[in-house]
Amino acid sequence: MNPIPFLRPSGAGLGVRWLSLFMTALVCLMFSPLLFAHGVEEGDATFIEQASGAQLLPFIYLGAKHMVTGYDHLLFLAGVIFFLYRMKDVGIYVTLFAVGHSVTLLYGVLSETNVNAYMVDAIIGFSVVYKALDNLGAFRRWFGFQPNTKAAVLIFGFFHGFGLATKLQDFTLSEDGLVANILAFNVGVEIGQLMALGLILIAMNFWRRTDVFPRQALAANVLLMSAGFMLMGYQLTGLYTVS
Repeated sequence: MNPIPFLRPSGAGLGVRWLSLFMTALVCLMFSPLLFAHGVEEGDATFIEQASGAQLLPFIYLGAKHMVTGYDHLLFLAGVIFFLYRMKDVGIYVTLFAVGHSVTLLYGVLSETNVNAYMVDAIIGFSVVYKALDNLGAFRRWFGFQPNTKAAVLIFGFFHGFGLATKLQDFTLSEDGLVANILAFNVGVEIGQLMALGLILIAMNFWRRTDVFPRQALAANVLLMSAGFMLMGYQLTGLYTVS
């Protein structure tokens, strides 16, 4: 899935600015304190620990906040929609991703299934690398075939959901209202995903209208892949350091 974009030329200068913004955002993410924390803020953590009974709106807020600030999830989403030009296609892929991470988020927390957070987050980093390579057409050139992109998004969605679950499993959650609160958190995640996706799509649509987008798309996906490798490296370092 790497269609030739249909673009209306509107000047190389505008394209350079959009590429600069995209790269600046990735660099900021890579060197942000969030990279080394990617957890839950102290105030939010205190609330989660002390919450008892159904607290729907606060958990919706927490879910949305976690997704909007979840750089790894957003990098993967950016890669998924990079070459999607029809809203129908965007809807299909985003729905597959949402189904995947919703299933494992709910299952992981409610069944108390524990997975290694570093390993899961390393796989999430790999998902960013995979999608960047897919956008670059690497698999067809290397192996002579194109993997099923829809299946890949769904499968990686499962891992992203476990990544979300590990963040909640760090806390002692009250059994009173647990199911309702986790469902509310998941709804918040979907809301945050839609908010972030809307902003990404707006920026991408402006960028695609420039005549230099095809050339800059290569550099952008190489940088996206580099960010994924950096996420993998950090998580694998944590895995071997802690264990």
